[in-house]
Amino acid sequence: MTQFRALPVWIRPVYFLCSLVAVAAMLILAFATPSLAAEKGTEDGQWHYLGGDAAHTRSTPADLIDADNFEDLEEAWVWDGASFNAQSGRSTPSYIDGRLYTVAGPRRYVVALDPANGELIWSYGEPKTGRYAYSMRKDYGKGVAFAKIDGKLVIYISSPAFFLTALDAATGLPLEGFGKPVPVDGFPKTGVVDMLPDLVSDLDIESDPYNGIPLEKGYITTSSPPIVVNGVIIVGNSHEQGYYQSRIENVPGDILAYDARTGAFLWKFHVIPRPGEFGHDTWESDAWKWTGDVSSWAPMSADLERDLVYIPTNGVTIDYYGGFHPGDNLYGTSLIALNAKTGKRAWHYQLVHHDIWNYDTPTAPVLLDVKMDGKTVPIVVQTTKQNFAYTFNRETGEPIWPIEEKEVPASDIPGEKLSKTQPWPTKPKAYGMQGLTHDDLIDFTPELRKAAIENLKDFKIGPLFNPPLHRDNDQGYKAALWCPGDGGGTNIDGPNVADPESGILYVSTLADCSSRIIASGEERDKDIPHPTGKTFSRYASLRPDGARGPDDLPLFKPPYSHITAIDMNTGEHLWQIPVGDTPDSVLKHPKLKGIKIPDTGTGANAPMVLTASLLIYASSASDGTPMLFAVDKKTGERVGAVELPESAHYGMMSYVHDGKQYVLVQTGRTLTAMALYE
Repeated sequence: MTQFRALPVWIRPVYFLCSLVAVAAMLILAFATPSLAAEKGTEDGQWHYLGGDAAHTRSTPADLIDADNFEDLEEAWVWDGASFNAQSGRSTPSYIDGRLYTVAGPRRYVVALDPANGELIWSYGEPKTGRYAYSMRKDYGKGVAFAKIDGKLVIYISSPAFFLTALDAATGLPLEGFGKPVPVDGFPKTGVVDMLPDLVSDLDIESDPYNGIPLEKGYITTSSPPIVVNGVIIVGNSHEQGYYQSRIENVPGDILAYDARTGAFLWKFHVIPRPGEFGHDTWESDAWKWTGDVSSWAPMSADLERDLVYIPTNGVTIDYYGGFHPGDNLYGTSLIALNAKTGKRAWHYQLVHHDIWNYDTPTAPVLLDVKMDGKTVPIVVQTTKQNFAYTFNRETGEPIWPIEEKEVPASDIPGEKLSKTQPWPTKPKAYGMQGLTHDDLIDFTPELRKAAIENLKDFKIGPLFNPPLHRDNDQGYKAALWCPGDGGGTNIDGPNVADPESGILYVSTLADCSSRIIASGEERDKDIPHPTGKTFSRYASLRPDGARGPDDLPLFKPPYSHITAIDMNTGEHLWQIPVGDTPDSVLKHPKLKGIKIPDTGTGANAPMVLTASLLIYASSASDGTPMLFAVDKKTGERVGAVELPESAHYGMMSYVHDGKQYVLVQTGRTLTAMALYE
C-alpha cells in the first residue's frame, strides 16, 4: 500500500488494473488448472505422473540414495494387492502431496496408500458391467492422472469398461459436479463420464451403458491413464491384442478430451481421418469406413508450457495383415502432437507406414531440452520396438537429425501391398538388433552355430521389416521371421528414463524375433477360441512352432538384453551394458563347459528409474534371484546390488517422504518399497 501511495496520481488506476489482472491470472492457474510447475513433477521428492513428470523422464533429483549407501537399502514395506486380485504389476504409483495413489487388479481399483508404511487409506472400485467383463486389458492399468481444482487434489482414472472417473483425493469419493449419472445399478450419481457415446457419436453405432457397443462392430478399452494438460483431461484407449483379431471391422481409437472440473466433453481427434481431413488419402478403397484401432495404449506425455500433448499410436486392425486397408494408413504407428485446448493437430510423424509387424509404440514419448550449437532446443524422442530413437523438435515436429526413407522388402501375400519404403533415422544409430542373418546367431562353438542354422532352415529370415508369410506359400517356408519382433526391442516392461539436466536418454532393449502365419479367421478360430465366444472371420494369424535356439540355449549372440545411454545433445551413444547377470542356464550349460562366457544379460527388458547420480534398474542374478542394481549414470559402472523379494515388472519410481528417499518397485501383485535405515 505504501508503494501504491508513492505512485503519481495519474498512474494509480493503471497500476490497480494491472494488479487485478495479475491476481486473476494467478487464481486461474492455481484453482482452475494444474500448476505449470507440475511439468517438473519430481521436484521436492514428488512423483506426480506415471512417468514422474509430464515429460515422462522417470527421474528424480533426489540424492539421499547414492553409490556409497545403495547396498544398505532394505525392504521398508510391502503392499499386497491380493484383496484386489492384482496380478500384472504394471501400475506405477504417483506420490502427490504426501500420499501414494495407484490402481490395482482387473477392476482397476483406485487406492491411496500411506507412503511411510504402505497402509491402505481408501479405495474405490467401479461397479461391474458387461463391457467390463469382456475387456482384454483389465489388469493392464498403469496408473492415475491428477489435477488441482479449486485447491482440491483430484485423481482421475480411465477404466477397462471405458468410463472416466474423478475422485476427491482426500476421501476417495466421486467428485461432486463431475460428469453425468450413469444409468447402471451401483454407479455413483456423480464423478463418472461414460466415454463410449462420445467415441461413437459420429459413427453408425449405438452404445449401451451396461454392455457397450456390439462386438461385431468393434471393441475398445483402456490400459494407460489419461493425462491432464492445463485443465483438459486427454484420454487414450486400446483395442484387442493382435493375436485375437480375426475381423476387419473395428471402431477407431479416437482421442477424447474432457474438462477437468466438470467432465464436459471438449473435443475428439480422428485417428483415422474422415473425408476432407488431413491424411484421408492414405486410406485407399474406402477402408476408413469399416476398419479401426490405431489406439494410443502407451502412455502420453505433455509440454505444459506449449499446451501440447504427445500421443504414440499403434497399427490398424488387424495387426499382421492389411490387404483390406491399402495405403500408408495415417495415423497408424505414429507420434501425434495435439493442441490440448482445441484438439487440433500441431504436427505428426508416421514411424511405420502400413504397419503389419505390430510395431506399435509401446513407451511414452520423452521430452528434453538439449543444447545444440550453443542453443537450447526442445525435443521429443520416441523409442520403438525397431530399436530406433526418432527425435523431433517438439514444437515444430521437424526431425532433429535427417530421417531417410529406405526401400524395404515387398510382401509375398496375395492382396497385401506394403509401403515401398520405411523411415530410417540417421541419428542416433540403432541401439539394438535390426534384422537377422546367420552372423547374428549363437557362436560359442561351431557345433552350436551349425545347429542354430539348421533350426532356421524352415524360416525366411532377412532385414528389418521382413514381412510375414501366408499359409501354404509357394516358397516352402513354415513362416517368416522379423527381428526385432513385436515382443522385442524397447517394449512395455522397459520404459525409458532420461536426465533433464544432462539430456541423456537411457534405453532398455531385448533381442527377440516374431513369426506369424497369415491364415483365414475360420481356420484360426478352430484352434484359438475368440475371448468373446464369437467368430468374426476373414483373416487371422497363427504362431508356428520352431525358430528356437539349439539345446535350449538362446538363438542369438549376446547380449540378450542391454541398456544404452544416448547423449541427446549429440545423438551419440555413450555406453552400453547388459541387463542383469548371465543366467545359469547359459553359464552352467554342459555344451559350454570350459568356455569363457561374456556377460550376456538376462534376455528381459529392465524397469528403471534415474536419481541424482544413479541409474537404478531391476533384473536378476545368474541363479534367477530378483535383484535391484545401481550403476553410475555417467559411466554405466555397476556400483551396487540388493536382493528383492520378488521379480519386478514395468517401471519403478522414487519419492522422498518425511526426509527419507524410497525406491518403489512393482513386484507382481505387490508393491515393494526400499529405503535406508540407520
